[in-house]
Amino acid sequence: MSTSAPAPGSSTPSNSGSTKPVDTRGLAGQTVGETSVCAVTQTELIYRGYEIADLAANATFEEVAHLLLVGHKASPAELKAFKDEIKSMRALPASVRDAVVRIAKESPNAHPMSILRSGVSLLSHLDPDCEDNSPAAELRKSKRLLAQIPGIVGACQRTLDGQSPLDPDSSLDHAANLMWLMSGKKPGELAARIMDVSLILYAEHDFNASTFSCRTIASTETDMHSAVCGGIGALKGPLHGGANEMAMEMLKDIDRDLAAAKGSMNVEQWMQRAFVEKRKLMGFGHRVYKNGDHRAGILRSWGLKLAEVQGPSSKKWFDLGDQVQAIMLKEKNIYPNVDFPCGMTYFIMGIPVPQYTPIFVASRITGWCAHIMEQHQNNRIIRPLAEYKGPALRKWNG
Repeated sequence: MSTSAPAPGSSTPSNSGSTKPVDTRGLAGQTVGETSVCAVTQTELIYRGYEIADLAANATFEEVAHLLLVGHKASPAELKAFKDEIKSMRALPASVRDAVVRIAKESPNAHPMSILRSGVSLLSHLDPDCEDNSPAAELRKSKRLLAQIPGIVGACQRTLDGQSPLDPDSSLDHAANLMWLMSGKKPGELAARIMDVSLILYAEHDFNASTFSCRTIASTETDMHSAVCGGIGALKGPLHGGANEMAMEMLKDIDRDLAAAKGSMNVEQWMQRAFVEKRKLMGFGHRVYKNGDHRAGILRSWGLKLAEVQGPSSKKWFDLGDQVQAIMLKEKNIYPNVDFPCGMTYFIMGIPVPQYTPIFVASRITGWCAHIMEQHQNNRIIRPLAEYKGPALRKWNG
């Protein structure tokens, strides 16, 4: 439910009795609804009552997916049935696979997120429950989307690599199967676990831009696939899901510039130049987490484990990242968010940078679908008001 808030540029009293301007653009600081799916605070991220560090340490992604979609922690029997059902749904319809391959071949400048959005739209035409918004039908659609999105991601990447799409591997869990479909290689135990943890960390985050987009679209009582396509479009933006791609590109820029400088520039100097140029440094700051995103530390520690196993060529990215992070904290008092270590971690795992955000979708589809189902079950169309700032009333022929 909405709460009132000062208009952009208005003032609010402080504890000292003075006033300061409050910027509510982007609905900053305003509560716009209720949810039982997730809670985000300065110190905690909670999925249906379970804190994210607990889940990252003790759960699998499939367990988290069941928690979000079905609504409770799965028993061993429920988890087995859920995993078996998801695996049975993985194969892409041939027409969707062929369309993804054709787009990737014929449109080399198409972003993988745009291809993924098109793939999900095509899936809607073949889903027998597409126009049914009943709870049972929506749960079935959620499971199919969870199962088939890795196939779209994999078919896209394999095509870009000049190879044919692969069939899913029923011996692999969700994270490992996703990596297999992209690369044609079965990941090692550590890499598979790191991907699994990253998917847990990205699965849900209350009313972020893409989830709120999904809920807004769903509030018109349209179908789940339409809402998910809107979420993919929102997540594609560099200020949201695309931040992990841009964070890694920034680190690559630093590494390249330092190499070209041949010792005449260090990381501190590069960063100071970036500050002067007002360059947007991606992977830092968060609308909610002002004192640090606790997901970032979890993913960094897992990524560093892999880097240490792989050796100096991988470890250098974490050393560079640590320097950048320290400078940002010292100079701007801004902490990294989860996208910063994600960029480095996926990079040393050999994942092409343009696929970082599609991988995000392979996780966040669980949170999106949970919110779409919640919206449909207690719906009222989302229609906020706007404060008009245009010209005063005037006559057309005056």
